[in-house]
Amino acid sequence: MSTTIRVDAETHARLVELSRATGDSLIDTVRDATEALRRQRFASRVAAELETLRQDESAWQDYLSDAAQTEVGDGLD
Repeated sequence: MSTTIRVDAETHARLVELSRATGDSLIDTVRDATEALRRQRFASRVAAELETLRQDESAWQDYLSDAAQTEVGDGLD
């Protein structure tokens, strides 16, 4: 299934430029851009939540303690 979205000419031109640079289709470029934006926003939310946690010294120390207790080694020594 597919649908049509409207974008301004400048955005379309940028998408076309990006797709040509990689040899990907326009839809693959839009899909990749959407996924990159989703990941960026997720990372921003995580960073903001960690910053909020750091503001509460007791909660931050609890977090660090929990993280240390659940740490999983990579097996490399």
